[in-house]
Amino acid sequence: MRPGPAPLTDTERAAIEALSVLDVTTARPEPAPPQPETVPAYLADAGDHEALLDGFLDTHGEFEKWRTWSDETTHAIHESQTRRIELIHETVALETAWTIAAYETPVSDRIWALTATSATPAPVLQELLNHLANGEGWDTAIGSPVDEKKVTASTQPLSDAGWKHTVDGRWIRWTSPAGFAGVRFDAFTAQHPSQNLAIWAGPDPDRPTWTITASPHTPSSLLSDLSETLAHETGLRRPQTADTGPRTSLITSPPAMPTVAAGHATSRSR
Repeated sequence: MRPGPAPLTDTERAAIEALSVLDVTTARPEPAPPQPETVPAYLADAGDHEALLDGFLDTHGEFEKWRTWSDETTHAIHESQTRRIELIHETVALETAWTIAAYETPVSDRIWALTATSATPAPVLQELLNHLANGEGWDTAIGSPVDEKKVTASTQPLSDAGWKHTVDGRWIRWTSPAGFAGVRFDAFTAQHPSQNLAIWAGPDPDRPTWTITASPHTPSSLLSDLSETLAHETGLRRPQTADTGPRTSLITSPPAMPTVAAGHATSRSR
C-alpha cells in the first residue's frame, strides 16, 4: 500500500488526452480579418459619402445645408445661391448620387454640372470637394464649352502617368495602364449639350463600377484636378471575398444628370 490517489487506468489517461486535444482546438483564435490594401484612387472603396459632405459643410460656413421633406436628399447651397451640391441618399452603385452645379445668377439656367454615382471612390470625391472648398472649380461665367483642346490639356497628368490615349470616331479616350479606369470625351459636343465627358472605372466604359460625368462648360481646372487624382492618388480597398466580388452591372452610356432645383428646399438644418 502507498498514500495518495490510485494510479490512472489506461482508459482514464486516454480520456484526459482526448480532452486536452479538444481544449487546444476550441481555444484556437479566429483568423484576423484581412487588412485593407492600398490601391490607386479609382479602385478604392466608396466609403461614407454622407460623412464627406458633412465634413465639407462643417468647414465651410458659406454653404448652408438643406434637407427635403422626405429626407431622401441633402442640398448644400452657397450663400450666393449660384453654387449648389446635391446628395441623394440610399442609391445603388450605378445611380447618380451627387450633382454639383453652378449658375450665373440664382434664377438663371444652369451653366455647368458634374455628377457622380454612389460607388465613386472616397478619395476621388474627397479631392473633388477639396478643390471646390478652395474656391476653385466654381466658374459661373458663361464661356466657350470644353473642347478637345481643353480636355487634352486637362488630362495631361494622365498622359504623363502613362495612360493610353486613343481616338475612336467620336470618342477620345485615356485608359489606365492596366485598363481598369479611363476618361472618355465625346467630340460631338453640339449634339449632346448636357454631357460630353465621362470618367469611369471597371472592366470597360460600357461596364463601369462607377462613373463621373461632366457637362460641356465644366471648368477645365476641375477636370485637371480630377486627372491628377486619378493619375497619382491612392486609397484603401477591403479585399474581396469569394461571394462579394466586384459588381459589373451593365451601363451603355453615362447616366443622365438630374437638375438641381433653382429654389430652396422646403426645410433646412445646420
